[in-house]
Amino acid sequence: MWPLCLGALVFVGITHWVYRWRNPSCNGKLPPGSMGFPFLGETLQFFSPNTSSDIPPFIKQRMKRYGPIFKTNLVGRPVVVSTDPELNYFIFQQEGQVFQSWYPDTFTEIFGRQNVGSLHGFMYKYLKNLVLNLFGPESLKKMLPEVEQAACTTLEKWSCEDSVELKEATARMIFDLTAKKLISYDSTKASENLRENFVAFIQGLISFPLDVPGTAYHKCLQGRKRAMKMLKNMLQERRGMQRKEQNDFFDYVIEELKKEGTVLTEAIALDLMFVLLFASFETTSLALTYAIKLLSNHPLVLKQLQEEHEAILKRREDPNSGITWKEYKSMTFTFQFINETVRLANIVPGIFRKTLRDINFKGYTIPAGWAVMVCPPAVHLNPAKYQDPLAFNPWRWEGVELNGASKHFMAFGGGMRFCVGTDFTKVQMAIFLHSLVTKCRWRPVKGGNIVRTPGLQFPNGFHVQIMEKDQSKQDPEFINTN
Repeated sequence: MWPLCLGALVFVGITHWVYRWRNPSCNGKLPPGSMGFPFLGETLQFFSPNTSSDIPPFIKQRMKRYGPIFKTNLVGRPVVVSTDPELNYFIFQQEGQVFQSWYPDTFTEIFGRQNVGSLHGFMYKYLKNLVLNLFGPESLKKMLPEVEQAACTTLEKWSCEDSVELKEATARMIFDLTAKKLISYDSTKASENLRENFVAFIQGLISFPLDVPGTAYHKCLQGRKRAMKMLKNMLQERRGMQRKEQNDFFDYVIEELKKEGTVLTEAIALDLMFVLLFASFETTSLALTYAIKLLSNHPLVLKQLQEEHEAILKRREDPNSGITWKEYKSMTFTFQFINETVRLANIVPGIFRKTLRDINFKGYTIPAGWAVMVCPPAVHLNPAKYQDPLAFNPWRWEGVELNGASKHFMAFGGGMRFCVGTDFTKVQMAIFLHSLVTKCRWRPVKGGNIVRTPGLQFPNGFHVQIMEKDQSKQDPEFINTN
């Protein structure tokens, strides 16, 4: 009798628990949606690979069923997903008051518990200003020659190879440039390869969070651990040096650490360094690879881009001089092209925040402590805002001034957390494209297929053969940039 009663109690307890999982309590009306299976939620569906350039199937199916605002559960956390422009705008505008930056615990483990995305208020503003000292407009003006030199040297090297895999090759170029500016790291002279650890890290970044040896997530954490050890050793070595001038980000950090009453700690500085190195090269290399794939398939876009950059060369008194800031700012069609590229690339599939109190919006309640995910792909591919949204059309940006995010464009985030590296990314992309279309031709060799898991990936790479213009002009297989 007792075993039967105990079994009945266990069954009732589990049933009640499953019911509460699927029907969370709320002081109001929750958005519609499903919380999925206990513990897992809808995590597996969210991470399921797809080859569509449209709104991710996970999001699109639920938008169709539930509307633009719906609830779900990802990695054990209740989440409200927003594809509503008005709610997105409200979320970004109320940063620090009603919402604060938040990412799943697995992301916190990967990027560090004191990474810039997990810090708020004064500390976030303090770190943001620290970064702008190195990557703000005034610093970028001085950096133009280095960016152009890196692009030209890289293209010249690529032209001597049978083919290059663009995602890997552009990542290497950007990482070397960024690491030099941040920590004076020179891969040709270093005893250890810092970037190799980031490669291991990236392979498991967008994966199911199972920390078991052999899984991509475990390899990701191990890659972070090795990279952080290298960065810590480099910082400690630098602190023992006597340097009169501040030449890189480590110098700024060390000066801040020396100040009496400083809020900066070595742990925060190292987490910041890790995030900056990752964000600067991974996202930009994806955007550049996707840009060249698009150029390869759209000759009219390539023609206008090439005409803009050839005109810059023709206007120069000294044809051998480098890009000036005035020339960079004149690249009108190039910026239209970059906007359209990142709109379609949707490199960041979700931007997360956490509610600080109960929120009422359009009849729904988002409980305090819940996560909210803004979905950029749903915004960027909204047919109500973008005519033929899946079409690649840089001309749609003609006459549009974009100095930040908007309700309908958030490729670089939004609100007070608008990406501080946006200008640096645009400089790298524009200068590389200038060098590519004025000096080289190329032809796709293999790969180029994309997969989203949910972030953008090139599983088979994108291999191209690049040649200098005078070498390839007789070969019709090469993309014509004349």
